[in-house]
Amino acid sequence: MNLVDRFLKYVSFETTSYEDAECFPSSPKVFDLADHLVEEIKGIGLEDAMRDEYGYVYAHLPASPGVDAETIGLMAHMDTSSAVSGANIKPRILKYEGGDIQLNPSVVMKEADFPNLQYFVGDELIVTDGTTLLGADDKAGIAEIVTAVEYLLAHPEVKHGRLALCFNPEEETGRGTEHIDLKKFDPVFAYTLDGDRLGGIEYECFNGAGVKFKVNGINIHPGSAKNKMKNAVLMGTELIGMFPPAETPAHTEGYEGFYHIMGFEGDESSAKIGMIVRDHDRAKFEERKAFVRRVVDYMNAKYGEGTVELDMSDTYYNMRDILESRMDVVDRALDAMKSLGIEPFVTPIRGGTDGAGLTYMGVPTPNLSTGGQNYHGIMEFVSIDQMKKMVDVIVKLVSVE
Repeated sequence: MNLVDRFLKYVSFETTSYEDAECFPSSPKVFDLADHLVEEIKGIGLEDAMRDEYGYVYAHLPASPGVDAETIGLMAHMDTSSAVSGANIKPRILKYEGGDIQLNPSVVMKEADFPNLQYFVGDELIVTDGTTLLGADDKAGIAEIVTAVEYLLAHPEVKHGRLALCFNPEEETGRGTEHIDLKKFDPVFAYTLDGDRLGGIEYECFNGAGVKFKVNGINIHPGSAKNKMKNAVLMGTELIGMFPPAETPAHTEGYEGFYHIMGFEGDESSAKIGMIVRDHDRAKFEERKAFVRRVVDYMNAKYGEGTVELDMSDTYYNMRDILESRMDVVDRALDAMKSLGIEPFVTPIRGGTDGAGLTYMGVPTPNLSTGGQNYHGIMEFVSIDQMKKMVDVIVKLVSVE
């Protein structure tokens, strides 16, 4: 199976993960892809491939004879975002010569809206039909890793150390390393293949926290509600309005942090609001969380204690704080790309990564590009040309002279 066929097979599996699910993984459908990967990986020659009860897939490629090198981990996630449907994906391959891309009669990916299309002129792209996401995030990474390992098995003249593979669920919910078994994975350092366009290397990410507000109202018949009703919907709207509108994802970039309202539901009696808090700087991150608490304290002082209940917990931290002491791992990726004529660029991740969790567990893990763009939406696509180059990058990355 070649790289493209492999990728198209993977995206045929629906693997949506769900933020509010209490089970792990959040959807049992991820087991279908996990079991497929185990059989496929065994088929190319990794006999120890296995899937555990949490849905993690592990496998190892032994070192080339005579090679004594540190075990390198390669990791990509199987789940896809719940922001857009990941069911019944209908991918299409096209040659991109510039301009807009007509995904279906009513949906157009406009070059003016997506200027990064300039980096893909002349490439073969895999796009959606404009009704679902594609799943390149992160099935492109899985396809690249498996294809690179298959290449190494077929070319024993390329010497390499021991490789540890892990394909995991729940990255999209921020729980991707929650049940990872480092005894089964066991790399000294690793790389996640979960970035976007070719050349990207990321070793810093947001500090992240998840926030849930519960607004408790008092509902009275509107005919006799004066000075009695406390409308939870209106109080929730007031709470949301207290967060600075310029500090949202739509108005921030680079190292700028934000507050992001993700959901609001309820009625007069009760309302629930979901939010995430993000900042690259740890001190500013703590300040943002303190502001959340002040908002809740204000609302409770105004409307009565217990009006707003707060559930806030940290999700992950900026991996740069650890990786700065292991820049050799980052430099290895930079050198691999440069040796292949790829111009690398380093950017902060405006989100989270399984690499953050691994890094704080003692496994330094920067993130590498996959060749995709516009993740979590119907405009998602991936470049076949860039995927092929990333296979070359992986091979070079793990090779020893």
